[in-house]
Amino acid sequence: MSPAMSSNLTNPVPQFGTAEFKDGPDRCKVCGQLLGARYYRIGGAQGCEICAERAKLEGPKDTHAAYVRGLLFGSGGAFLGFLAYSLFGVATGIMIGYLSLLVGYLVGKATMMGSGGVGGRRYQIAAVLLTYAAVSLSAVPISIAQYAKQSKHETKVEQSAPTGSPSSAAAPSAASDSGSADSAAKRPTSFLGTLATLLFLGLASPFLELQDPFHGVIGLVILSVGIRIAWQMTAGKAVEILGPFQSSASQPPTG
Repeated sequence: MSPAMSSNLTNPVPQFGTAEFKDGPDRCKVCGQLLGARYYRIGGAQGCEICAERAKLEGPKDTHAAYVRGLLFGSGGAFLGFLAYSLFGVATGIMIGYLSLLVGYLVGKATMMGSGGVGGRRYQIAAVLLTYAAVSLSAVPISIAQYAKQSKHETKVEQSAPTGSPSSAAAPSAASDSGSADSAAKRPTSFLGTLATLLFLGLASPFLELQDPFHGVIGLVILSVGIRIAWQMTAGKAVEILGPFQSSASQPPTG
C-alpha cells in the first residue's frame, strides 16, 4: 500500500454532497424504513421519498377559503382586543400601551386558528393591519368617555355656582343662546361625516400622541412590538422538504 493511499484511509476527506452515517444502514426518521439510493430532508431529518411526498400532500394548503376564514377569525380577535383596550381605558382613564401586546397575540392566534395553521405573507399583512386598527381605534371610545366625564363635571360646577341679578342672568342666557347657535352651525351635518372624522382621528391617534414626544414615542415602540407578535405568529409553520440527495450507499466505489 502506498503512503498516499494509507494517508487517505487514516484521514478521510468528508463528503459534504452525500450522506455519511457510521451507525449501520441509513433509515427514514419518519417511517423507519431503509433508505434507497435517494433520501430527503423533512424538517431537518432524513426521510425516504414516500414520506417526503406524503408530507407535501398532507401539509396545510393555502387556499382562498383558508384565507377568508383566517380574516374572519382575525377580525374577531381584533374586536376582542379592541374591547379589552377600550374597556380598560374607559374604566381607568388610562391608555396603557402594553395592551398592544395582548391585541397582537389575539389577532395572530385567531388568524392561525381560522386558517387551520396556514400562514404566509398575506396573512401577516392582514394581521398587522388588524392589530393596528384595533389599538388605534380604541382611542375613540376612550376619548368620548373622558369628554363625557369632563362635560358632566363642568355642568355640575355651573349648576352649583350662585346666580346674580336678573340683568346679569339675562346676559349669559343671550350669550349661551348665541353660542348654541354657533355650535349648531359648526355641528357635522351627517352621521357619516361624524363617523368618518372619528375613524380618521382614531387611526391617526398613535401619531397624534407624538404631541407629547416622550410618551408618544414609547407608545409607538410598544405598538410596533405588538404588531411584530402578530406578524411572527402568522408566518406559518410549513415543513421544509429538501432533496433529493444521493445516499452514500449508492455511490460507486473509487480507486
